[in-house]
Amino acid sequence: MSVLRRAAAAEAATWRNLALWVTRRPVELHGGQAFGYLGVVKPILGVFLGLSVVEIPVLDLIVKHVIPWGPARLIMLVISVWGLLWMLGFLGGLIRNPHLVVAEGLRVRMASSVDIVVPWEDVVSVSKHYRSMPSSKAVQYEDGALHIVVGSQTSVDVRLRRPLSFELPRGTGEQVDEVRLYADDPDGLVRAARAHLEAYAE
Repeated sequence: MSVLRRAAAAEAATWRNLALWVTRRPVELHGGQAFGYLGVVKPILGVFLGLSVVEIPVLDLIVKHVIPWGPARLIMLVISVWGLLWMLGFLGGLIRNPHLVVAEGLRVRMASSVDIVVPWEDVVSVSKHYRSMPSSKAVQYEDGALHIVVGSQTSVDVRLRRPLSFELPRGTGEQVDEVRLYADDPDGLVRAARAHLEAYAE
């Protein structure tokens, strides 16, 4: 997928998530259990949203008194409101796309950009393990593992039976022996995943 198409798809997903969140449509669980990952970044997003709300009237006042051209005020107002709504849509995407423990496997997600399924038949073990990552990038590769990162952290390790590659926003990634992700409730996710692994092994 080209950069332009990826950007268009991400933009459309952001506005769709905003609409679904505002209308309080229930999150689709696909018959599984949901595990969020917003906790570690929620304070930061709250600060950015608060600043954006304050910025709109302040910037409007500045433009009104500094730039004599009338349309400039409207243009800046539209841009500011668009930015605020986009951030709300991004937040909605994080809330509406949690990780899911479902019958076919562990569905690992990040907003609307990452959505991969790790089949139970390819999983050796699932364990809690907090790690700090060197970067805040959502998708990282290190030590033969795929990291789906939130706030420069992961908290759950999923060890694989064989090397696998997964379809990601920039195409199929490299083969890995482990998938590491962040969840607000790693203990709950590990318990749910192990229950599925035990049922699959029977």
